[in-house]
Amino acid sequence: MTRSEAATPVVIVGAGPVGLLLACELGRARVPVVVVERLAVPMTESRASQLSTLTAELLHERGFDALLDEAAHEPRSHYGGLGFDLSGLDSDYAGNWKVPQYRTEAVLGERAEALGATLLRAHELTEITELPDHVVCGVRGPEGHVRIRAGYVVGCDGAQSTVRELCGFPVSATAPTKELLRADLTGVEIRDRRFERLATGFAVAATRDGVTRVMMHAAGQGVAERTGPPEFAEVVRLWEKVTGEDISGGTAVWLDSFDNARGQADSYRRGRVLLAGDAAHWHMPIGGQALNVGLQDAVNLGWKLAGTVNGWASPELLDGYHDERHPAAARVLDHVAAQELLLLGGPEIEPLRAVLAELTGLPQVRDHLARVAGNLDDRYGPPGSSLAGRRVPNLRLRTESGPLRATGTEPVLVRLTGPAGRGESAGRTDSAGDLGRFAVPTIRATADEDRLPGITTLLLRPDGYVAWADDGDEDLDRALGRLLRAEEGKDDARL
Repeated sequence: MTRSEAATPVVIVGAGPVGLLLACELGRARVPVVVVERLAVPMTESRASQLSTLTAELLHERGFDALLDEAAHEPRSHYGGLGFDLSGLDSDYAGNWKVPQYRTEAVLGERAEALGATLLRAHELTEITELPDHVVCGVRGPEGHVRIRAGYVVGCDGAQSTVRELCGFPVSATAPTKELLRADLTGVEIRDRRFERLATGFAVAATRDGVTRVMMHAAGQGVAERTGPPEFAEVVRLWEKVTGEDISGGTAVWLDSFDNARGQADSYRRGRVLLAGDAAHWHMPIGGQALNVGLQDAVNLGWKLAGTVNGWASPELLDGYHDERHPAAARVLDHVAAQELLLLGGPEIEPLRAVLAELTGLPQVRDHLARVAGNLDDRYGPPGSSLAGRRVPNLRLRTESGPLRATGTEPVLVRLTGPAGRGESAGRTDSAGDLGRFAVPTIRATADEDRLPGITTLLLRPDGYVAWADDGDEDLDRALGRLLRAEEGKDDARL
């Protein structure tokens, strides 16, 4: 794209994993997308490398099995350094999945472009003009300035988001007080250290495939003013100060620093501008949560934004993105803050660590923390329903062709047959039928009686969550109205 003027339904700012997965979601729904990325070439750093159980499920449902096959499986996680098992989660992808971030970005980027996304590298967003029916983005690139007219703009451009700043999104944030350094090194031989608390600070070391990642914090040390990554010599000095080990003979592959600043945009939507990933919420990288929450933002937003652009979404559906994802991230921020105290607190925190170590030995506590770590504890749906908000994979729905997966781009109605329902054979896809003002495809499936006692009908969202479930259609019209725009001229007597 070299023209000084261009137009597209959606502009995504930022070609990290979150922006690229959102581009894939919109591309699946045939929504044209332009992705604006400041970097001229994809980054080659490992950075965040951990995919949670829910993220792995979502990637599998979208056909990214080759990426998951590359990942190293880890059946355990931790809470502030206190370990627990994840293998008991109700998922085919229980555990954590380790794959370097640059590989995730490469795979998502290839898919996004195959689905029609236009990726503008070496282009930087410089201005945003918000108008009632569109947004104009000013972008500076190698060939000069480009103005892009868009129906919607999504900032996926990180914790220092230009989109968030230009549009004046209010935030609630805490300033940093502690700093950690980390580096990927080759040519060093040191023992693995897993969340080791020392009198001199905190240290982590792990070697995989010949590369050793070290991470450290010196007790009592504040936050340095930086314009770039730390020098290798600084990492060497700090590591020796904390652990007593000499790593000066190694070679730095990657150097990084980060702090414990955390914050969240008060709203994820301002008219036609939205935020996702670290642009919407940022925190100390504990447990890989930043990447995973961001990828889950992209999946939650993708179908809602696509439905809005394509005209089938209810008027309030897009606001539901903030309503659902803001509380999810706020909860993660609380858990990260708690784990920061457990990891980096002084001697006064030891009694609390001892009590929590006892609690994590209880099955109920361990199972709860495993669901939190796997991102499986978030529920989307009206209060009072035991099924609304549950994920389809956990319901084990089946059609004649195999397990039912929520891999489409629009909601579907499932009529249960067999053991947990009644009606015709599973697997048939019908037209909308008599659904009043709404048009929605209907699928027939079977389910385990124990999982869905007495339920005959499910309304499934494209992201794999149950929007509504019941043994009749009494409130179905209202549930459909929360997702879909009513067809003009249809009978609305059932409201």
